[in-house]
Amino acid sequence: MSISTKGKPPTVLRPRSKTIANGPLRSVGHRNTVSYKRQITPSPPLGHRLVSHEMFHRQINRVIARRHQNCYILDYECYKPTNDRKLSTKFSGEVIRRNKHLGIHEYKFLLKAIVSSGIGEETYAPKMVFEGREASPTLEDGLLEMDEFFIDSIDKLFKRTNISPSEIDVLVVNISMMATLPSLSSRIINFYKMREDVKVYNLTGMGCSASLISINIVQSIFKSQKNVKALLVTSESLSLGWYTGNDRSMILANCLFRSGGCAVILTNKPSLKDKSMFKLKCLVRTHHGAKEESYNCCIQKEDEKGFIGFHLGKNLPKAATRAFVDNLKEIAPKILPLRELLRFAAKLLFRKIHQKWSKSGGGAARPVINFKTGIDHFCLHTGGKAVIDAIAANLSLSEYDVEPARMTLHRFGNTSASSLWYVLAYMEAKKRLKKGDKVFMISFGAGFKCNSCLWEVMRDLEGRNVWEEFIDSYPPKNLANPFLEKYGWIQDEDPDTFYVPDDYEIPD
Repeated sequence: MSISTKGKPPTVLRPRSKTIANGPLRSVGHRNTVSYKRQITPSPPLGHRLVSHEMFHRQINRVIARRHQNCYILDYECYKPTNDRKLSTKFSGEVIRRNKHLGIHEYKFLLKAIVSSGIGEETYAPKMVFEGREASPTLEDGLLEMDEFFIDSIDKLFKRTNISPSEIDVLVVNISMMATLPSLSSRIINFYKMREDVKVYNLTGMGCSASLISINIVQSIFKSQKNVKALLVTSESLSLGWYTGNDRSMILANCLFRSGGCAVILTNKPSLKDKSMFKLKCLVRTHHGAKEESYNCCIQKEDEKGFIGFHLGKNLPKAATRAFVDNLKEIAPKILPLRELLRFAAKLLFRKIHQKWSKSGGGAARPVINFKTGIDHFCLHTGGKAVIDAIAANLSLSEYDVEPARMTLHRFGNTSASSLWYVLAYMEAKKRLKKGDKVFMISFGAGFKCNSCLWEVMRDLEGRNVWEEFIDSYPPKNLANPFLEKYGWIQDEDPDTFYVPDDYEIPD
């Protein structure tokens, strides 16, 4: 198209072609307008689209799977035997006097051990002790002890949670000192008529740390199966493990261990999250069984006269400390805030530099990690007063922090693997546990083992549990053991002339 103007030669206008990444856009001149024909970008190959689609679904499945891998505690029930099973100061003296293998030296040792144990007068013992048959227990005595616990605690737990035994998918039972055929787990299945496809784990010989081992088993199952309910049953059989000899390292167990147990229902079902009490955040297990000293410090064996008992060696504190330190090294980075870890690392580095350049060779005090920066409550194993004192010193805990463990030891004694749940119940009964709080559990057991874990409180807890009836009287003003007042005269007796008549009766 030509356009003429005066004094200027005619000019021809031609549309310019435009290009994009995929090639030119052709232009066609038509009157005073220009039209364009766009080139369509080709779609990605079908294979690429399928791969992207599959990756998207995998990511969604991972998110869904994580929701089912959480481990929640729905509820738990600690066992409180009947009042006729309480070991009073007088009756404890009668049990000791019945053992004809003991002399004045053993009496003095037991008096010292009991007075310093931290155990009170309201702990419980098996029925056969009150019938005077601790020297000749039967298998039925052991089964009766377990049945009383099973029927009482498991029944209460099912009733309170409104969960039927047929809804249980996994059953984990740990009773260290009693192995029967069929197993105790089979006994529970038979009594409650559980499903044929229930997954069963029966643990023995795990000692006082068995509860967290059982939790770890449940946690592993939850990672591979959805919408699962698990029942954990933990206790200890004293009937068949009562020692009647005079070996000091073995008779000590009679002073510390008492009857007890706990049943726990756990789940990974997301819809039950709001009803749950606790959520498992982290769990670490430490086992020093490869070390001979650790392996032999807690062991069941026969004494020189053939009496079977549980030996507690003098090297037990050393073995426990080593396992404890190794366990803390692994779990601390997982549960403490980064700022506390950096603070500790900086102080440790400063101390090393100071020691290197100091002329005197001394240095600053060894830095200590403040576990309270990531933990609100400490649920400690009630292995004895010395055990609680040692943990408190190592973690710089206050009397408020260790009060639940001390009161549990005083009221229920060392109930082996179930003792942690009595400590937790004390915190709940005192209404200490609020939503979002972190609870640190730590336990020790033969092997030698140290296991620990961290729980998150899912809601404010009301405290209706085994402590409910008498929690207002704790802590008592005086924890003094009445044994010293009643039997302190033994310390002044002459070993050469001491004699207890067969008809001697302990005064009230």
